Amino acid sequence: MLALRIVSLLSLTLASASVARQAPQKLSSSAVPIPPGERDLPMIMADQPIVVSGATKDLEGPVFLPDGTLLFSDTQGGRVMRLDRSRRIASVVKLPGLMPGGMALGPDRRLYIAAANTSGGGAVVSMALDGSDQQVIVPEAEGFAPNDLVFDHGGGFYFTDARGGIGAPEGGVWYVKGNAKPVPVLQHVSVANGIALSPDDKTLWVGGFALGQLHRLNLTDATTIAPFGATTAYHFNGSAPDSMRSDATGRVYVSLYGQGRILVFTPTGLPLAQIVLPGRDAGRNLNLTSLALRSGSSDLAIVASDGRPGGNATIFHAQMPN
Repeated sequence: MLALRIVSLLSLTLASASVARQAPQKLSSSAVPIPPGERDLPMIMADQPIVVSGATKDLEGPVFLPDGTLLFSDTQGGRVMRLDRSRRIASVVKLPGLMPGGMALGPDRRLYIAAANTSGGGAVVSMALDGSDQQVIVPEAEGFAPNDLVFDHGGGFYFTDARGGIGAPEGGVWYVKGNAKPVPVLQHVSVANGIALSPDDKTLWVGGFALGQLHRLNLTDATTIAPFGATTAYHFNGSAPDSMRSDATGRVYVSLYGQGRILVFTPTGLPLAQIVLPGRDAGRNLNLTSLALRSGSSDLAIVASDGRPGGNATIFHAQMPN
């Protein structure tokens, strides 16, 4: 028995020495390492960068028009911008006192914009595609902080209210149709940010920016969550989820602000793939805020910036495999 114990102790000592002699694993040199649980996801590299000269900081809200023109916003510059199919960029309109964020094309072929102000609030406004005929849909006086929006097939839209923070779940999701007042759909969210709707209007996706969460809401009608229909489908690592979109198959694309990449989820909320921007490992293009999906194709437009003085704001292209 004594001999057995001596052998066991000797084996343990030799094993410990072997572990001690192993060279330490090399740490990632990336400015934003991909979390271990997401490293094996298929990776799609974005390409075809177009630098937006004169952008103040963040780009936001890209929307494809039927002719292939891309509208987007220079948020801190207060401008709605246009990228035509010849890759020419022009300013469409400036919104005095507002910072345009998420945007969507309405069924009336008008552009709807969730815009912030400098006081922590904001408004939802609409306009003709050339920037004329501006109308206030949700006024600043209502007290919301609109961040992003998405239309359903019934002609109404959902918008996120980005109020609150960690320990202060004051934001949520509201629904507007016609001239009616906003109706609450989901409340007590810490900085509700991105929002997407499934192709059948039955599943609403909402990003909780402050806590890094992706919420999946099964709807029985436009404003009612089904019993046991609200779940937190995913918890993000690192910087927080920003705007999101859903494609014709129900896949959900979530922008990761501060990481320079997009996570793609199945219609049930499982990670499927990731789209990454060039330069992210060196700390470039990290402030990826949003994307647009071009109808009838697998093409995406992605907007991002370096988020620092002297940095660039850039539009990228990517293609999602079928």
